[in-house]
Amino acid sequence: MKALYLLCLAVGSSAFAQTITFKGCYNLFDDQVFTFTKTGVDTNGKGIYITTPIDGQPCGGLGTCEFKIQWNNTLTRWEFLADEGNGTFASPNLIYYNSTGNSAFINPPANTIGTWVENTTITAGQCGGSLTSANSTMTGDVHTSTLGTSDVTKTKIQIFPNPVSEIISVSGIEKAESINIYNMAGQLVVSEAFSKKINVSQLTSGVYLLRINTRDSQIHEFKFVKK
Repeated sequence: MKALYLLCLAVGSSAFAQTITFKGCYNLFDDQVFTFTKTGVDTNGKGIYITTPIDGQPCGGLGTCEFKIQWNNTLTRWEFLADEGNGTFASPNLIYYNSTGNSAFINPPANTIGTWVENTTITAGQCGGSLTSANSTMTGDVHTSTLGTSDVTKTKIQIFPNPVSEIISVSGIEKAESINIYNMAGQLVVSEAFSKKINVSQLTSGVYLLRINTRDSQIHEFKFVKK
């Protein structure tokens, strides 16, 4: 266990407001909450999240833990990584990976989506197996629905027109609560209460992702082009 703690030294930074909170793998990481802050996006538009504070978080007096959640495009999966012990993530240690592709989403899945599989080669099985809602919590900037951009045709939800100049209309959705719009750099540019007519006239031309959040914790995501 001590060896793993020493592997969990890392650096982090804070560039965006989106955060993820994680609590789990109590045998190795103690009964404490880790906060990941979105530090940017990769070349595929996926968010990169690193724990704060920048100098790590104490783990049972055996060292400091700092982690990273990011998309592995080669293996098409989200990964939960620990620093290798040199204050960087140059050669990180894989702690968990999500076995579901989730390629349509710009943020990682919650612990109830797909399966976050424990990498026992690193943990020696001390994390208690795959992440579940019974042995961990993962909240914040995570998606909680398997519905992605590629699944839009399977639903009656529609956004139009697309491309759009001023107003996006939304039809076929119930219990919608709020909307977020992100640019392709992963930055949140609009956040407001849901309306069936969304004014995007203030946005510059380009491609955006519209996220509709519902009262029953579903998330529906659509790409659109602002003319």
